[in-house]
Amino acid sequence: MDFFLSRYRHLTVLLVVITAQLLLIAYQVRSNRDVPLIRVWAVTAVTPVEQGLELVRRYTWGFVEDYFVLLNVHGENVKLQRENGQLKIENNYLKNELATADRARALSVFEARSPSKTVAARVIGNGTGANSRVVFVDRGSTSGVESGMAVVTPDGIVGKVVDAYPTASLVMLITDPTFAAGVISQKNRVHGTLKGQGHAECLVDYVQNEERVDVGEWFYTSGDDRIFPKGFPVGQVAAVQNGKTFRQIYVTPSGMQGGAEEVLIVLQAVHQEVPAGELAAPGYRILPLPPDAVAETPQGAPQPGASATDADRLRAIYKQAGEEQKHVFGEGVPGSKPPDFSKIPSVHGPAPATVPPPVAPPPVAKTPPKPKPQPGPPATAGDATGEEPAEVPKPAPHPRAPTPPPQVPSNQ
Repeated sequence: MDFFLSRYRHLTVLLVVITAQLLLIAYQVRSNRDVPLIRVWAVTAVTPVEQGLELVRRYTWGFVEDYFVLLNVHGENVKLQRENGQLKIENNYLKNELATADRARALSVFEARSPSKTVAARVIGNGTGANSRVVFVDRGSTSGVESGMAVVTPDGIVGKVVDAYPTASLVMLITDPTFAAGVISQKNRVHGTLKGQGHAECLVDYVQNEERVDVGEWFYTSGDDRIFPKGFPVGQVAAVQNGKTFRQIYVTPSGMQGGAEEVLIVLQAVHQEVPAGELAAPGYRILPLPPDAVAETPQGAPQPGASATDADRLRAIYKQAGEEQKHVFGEGVPGSKPPDFSKIPSVHGPAPATVPPPVAPPPVAKTPPKPKPQPGPPATAGDATGEEPAEVPKPAPHPRAPTPPPQVPSNQ
């Protein structure tokens, strides 16, 4: 065997290689892989070596490279932060300029439409008092401003001029504790005096507890103080509660909501009328009732239209009951008899069916009696008229009358 292997060594190696190749090809065909097995073995053997080399490079040369790169990134980050800060400052400046332009345009529109003569002013400083609420504006006596003039915005009143200097004026805000102005409510026409409280809300004083003031109601200037013209908005009622003598009505000033930066000083005041009603809410489109619901609607209820609800129909039913029983709601004196609501058929059940009255038969027209024939000679064909005599119809026999027997002629 040794002699055979030593003599045919090359042939033996070739046979072994061919056999191994055939086995590898058979395994690859069976496993359905496109990658040769030699390449798989080579990659598997080289991968751990590459991982080790990459780990060494990362913690040596890679660390140094990342350090210098981070130094450049830090510088770029500082530069970007500086540019971002400048852009923010420019953005805020442009926003303030845009808001100032909008307020100035609103002031110009209000000044053009208002019948009072006004002059625009800008707030340039605040007062130094601890409890005082005063500001300085950039309009003074050279612009026609005098002490006691009203200061307003399109949203409401702001305050009044206390001192007028040549180039500036001192304005007392309505939130100052010493401020007072006459006001009137829009809905109930209640008169009172607006007083500052030193904070965001003001108090309407000298309103009797019996007077009605609703939360959310608007107050307007009444013109009684001879400073503010009548008809300027003051604010909206935030809270109402009864006091010992007068009601405590707290109002949120409407002219101080957005911050008073641009104001109008009223040089010549003109009184205006206080709006009669509240601002109308935007309407809603309501579909009409279905046909079956329209048929069931009781008489006197509102027809299906803009606002035909169950409450409206019930109100109409009670109103109809009051009219039928001659009762006026809200005017009954103590001890008077209220209406009997148990007699409302549409509320407590369907109305009982009524039997229609009998219908009388139509009258039968009576025929006039025929005239009786007058005795006389029978008419002949030789009459002067030349017409044939009319045949007189024989009366029909009664259906129940016995038929007479036939007459037999005699042979006489």
